[in-house]
Amino acid sequence: MGEFKNRINVTINDQHYTIVGEDNPEHIRYVAHLVDEQLKALGRKSTGLDTTRKAILTAVNIMHEKVQLEEENYRLQKEIKQLKNSED
Repeated sequence: MGEFKNRINVTINDQHYTIVGEDNPEHIRYVAHLVDEQLKALGRKSTGLDTTRKAILTAVNIMHEKVQLEEENYRLQKEIKQLKNSED
């Protein structure tokens, strides 16, 4: 059987999109809102950028944050493991 998929209408950078996914619709709307806010913030800082450049720079910024969080998560997991091993 196929998984149930939600079709959620969102607006990002004044453009309407339909996002299809299995996640909670409120979560999808929240993520779309965060992307929209990042695009707008970048647009306020760099008014001369076209939409494509704003989108690419926003994607780079978001991926940078993701990689930093993954690295921090890895570091913390390693620290937890070391602490557990020192208790034994």
